Amino acid sequence: MKQIEEIATKNQDKAWEIIRDTNIMGIWQDAGATINLVGSLKTGLLMKHRDIDFHIYTERLNVADSFSAMTKLAQHPRIKRIEYGNLIDTDEKCIEWHAWYEDENKDLWQLDMIHIEKGSTYDGYFEKVAERISKLLTEETRQAILRLKYETPDTEKIMGIVYYQAVIQGGVRTYTEFTEWLKNNPTDGIIEWMP
Repeated sequence: MKQIEEIATKNQDKAWEIIRDTNIMGIWQDAGATINLVGSLKTGLLMKHRDIDFHIYTERLNVADSFSAMTKLAQHPRIKRIEYGNLIDTDEKCIEWHAWYEDENKDLWQLDMIHIEKGSTYDGYFEKVAERISKLLTEETRQAILRLKYETPDTEKIMGIVYYQAVIQGGVRTYTEFTEWLKNNPTDGIIEWMP
């Protein structure tokens, strides 16, 4: 478990370094947005999947304003690629941004930014999920989640919330139990589970 803890600590420290280096929070705040960290880094459960998740809120969604903020982020020399998705006309009422930051070891870190209209369906929802997970975590469940993430093959892409639900609600503790749990609890789209 010591090696797993060391990897988790190293990656979480690196994620915070990237946040500072890119000034991602300042860029969005300068654009008049509220930006909140969500996901694995927020809950202290970032392991080996190098992604950093943000939810960003403005009174209304304006594609040009969103692009303007991303233009500033794109000027950082370590940002190597950006993807855009317009979901304004869906229930999610958001603009999706994904940017890839290349660190000094040539490892890519994915920065997921979901720009959401204030007052829409998911306003504050995932912040509340992260808060609830953080409050319910024990040292034993935290270690179980980190171990499952560590044991997951790098070729598998599994959302963090799936691990949390499996461990906290499903009582899963081993990777064998986790694969069985996945078979019995298929996932697609947004997972609206909150402990």
